[in-house]
Amino acid sequence: MSKAAGRAGRKGTGKGRGTMAAKQAKQAGARKRKAEQEEFLFEAAVAVAEVESPPPPAPGKLEGPGRAAAPRAAASAAPPPAKGTARGRRPRAPATAQSMAKAQREISVSEFFSKNRHLLGFDNPAKALLTAIKEAVDNSLDACEEAGILPDIGVEIHQLAEDRFRIAVQDNGPGIVQQQIPRIFGQLLYGSKFHRLRQSRGQQGIGISAAGMYGQLTSGKPVVITSRTAKNRPAHHFEIRIDTRKNAPVTTADREVDWQGVEHGTRVEIEMEATYRKGPRSVDAYIQQTALANPHLRLTYRPPKEEAVLYERAAAELPKEPLEIQPHPHGVELGMLMKMLADTKARNVRSFLTAEFSRVSPRVAGEILAAAKIRENASARSVQHKDAEALFQAIGRAKLMAPPTNCLSPIGEELLIKGLKQEVKAEFYTASTRSPSVYRGNPFQVEAALAFGGDLPGDEPIVLYRFANRVPLLYQQGACAVTKGVIGTAWRNYKVQQSKGSLPIGPIVLMVHIASVWVPFTSESKEAIAHYPEIMKEIRLAIQECGRRLSLHIRRGLREKEADRKRSYIEKYIPHIGIALKEILALSDAEEARVVTTLRDTLERSRKMD
Repeated sequence: MSKAAGRAGRKGTGKGRGTMAAKQAKQAGARKRKAEQEEFLFEAAVAVAEVESPPPPAPGKLEGPGRAAAPRAAASAAPPPAKGTARGRRPRAPATAQSMAKAQREISVSEFFSKNRHLLGFDNPAKALLTAIKEAVDNSLDACEEAGILPDIGVEIHQLAEDRFRIAVQDNGPGIVQQQIPRIFGQLLYGSKFHRLRQSRGQQGIGISAAGMYGQLTSGKPVVITSRTAKNRPAHHFEIRIDTRKNAPVTTADREVDWQGVEHGTRVEIEMEATYRKGPRSVDAYIQQTALANPHLRLTYRPPKEEAVLYERAAAELPKEPLEIQPHPHGVELGMLMKMLADTKARNVRSFLTAEFSRVSPRVAGEILAAAKIRENASARSVQHKDAEALFQAIGRAKLMAPPTNCLSPIGEELLIKGLKQEVKAEFYTASTRSPSVYRGNPFQVEAALAFGGDLPGDEPIVLYRFANRVPLLYQQGACAVTKGVIGTAWRNYKVQQSKGSLPIGPIVLMVHIASVWVPFTSESKEAIAHYPEIMKEIRLAIQECGRRLSLHIRRGLREKEADRKRSYIEKYIPHIGIALKEILALSDAEEARVVTTLRDTLERSRKMD
């Protein structure tokens, strides 16, 4: 290459370098201006945020007339936003195990249910009204029966605004001691029924306190309780809120009051957001069915802006008192067995089995321990996991008597029919109470009652009433074992119409009641019964027994109708027979009349014989 060419090349290269440097400087200036613009926009956004919601200034850090210096300094020092982020927004720092640990805290049961109140039956205003009343009435009935008092309960619904109601439930029960009132109404999962194996309406210790919590959340008002334990003792007035973070009661009022005309009892008042409506799943329906399943109850119901309705008791005797029993070994799982072993006061495993379980005699306990290869005098608390598992398996193989059934209190066939007659006008009534059975070691008993004909509509699906421990179940009918049992019954065999997979059609009111020490509800709201095979079997058998009796009644009615039809023909032609006999036999008018009378008497006697 020539020198001239080299100089030309070097000259051209220098010119290119200058052009490139100028371009880079221009780009750097643009980036700087863009960064300054973004920083300005970010500072403006911070200033607007300070105006809309100004933070409290730190003491001694004021700058200018009421303006905090710290936020502006932080804004000025903020780095330009990273590439790919929204304009004016800081990139989010990734979480660490330490930062996540700081955000974690214990959740109380009341805090959980306050955000998931639908699980307890408070998922809409109409259902919330019903659930609150049901929980209060359940508690009143249980208290009265346990104290041996014929229940006299009043239910009031007062409408305060379009969507605001105050409910009041008052009973003549034994009352509640002053110290226990805050916990019963202001703490979830507090009660006396959860660990007791005996039939009762409430089980979980959630219901009434959850109703008060719902009222507090929707109205901001506390639950109001007035209670007296005896005539010669003062009545106490409480106003209670729930601290949902701690699941603890907060008492805002506690004073003695003069409760005129009340010797003993409890009154609960809750103000809440709700909706009152009529229909098959209303408070009205619940009240009617509660009176039906509790014939010993006298119930006064005052709906909003209407006259009070009185449901007089149909029986003057309390139901048979259910007794508490020990758990049955076949209903205990391995984890529970290990916990019972750790908590027992028994000295050895043999006495543990006989004392902590029902239907385990010393002989049976010895057989179980021999099968598990565990010494009878071994310490119960020192049993290790391997031996506990062997014991659990030996219990499962053991042949044991069914658990005792004196823990149950069924309604009974006589009272079922009496209750139906009081509430339903029909032409035929029947009832069936099954012998007790067992599911997962828990005794239970199924009852069914049926009313047919009369004024009941014949071209609509039957009316189905579901009950568990004398409590009406108004929601989730399709998910309930009772409904499945009714649909699965071959009603055509009993002269009742039924489409496949549907409730039968006919003038029928069917009532099914399940009594148990532990009803297997499908959810905490206690609206439907789980489909245990043992329960399904007993439901079908009880319904089938009522169905067979109904079939006999329907067939008898058909026979009577056919006989009446035939007799109508005979009666129609009796005068003609008299005239024919008069002409053939040359009878007088008096003899003809006697013949006609004789024929009619004979026909009437045959009708009575049928």
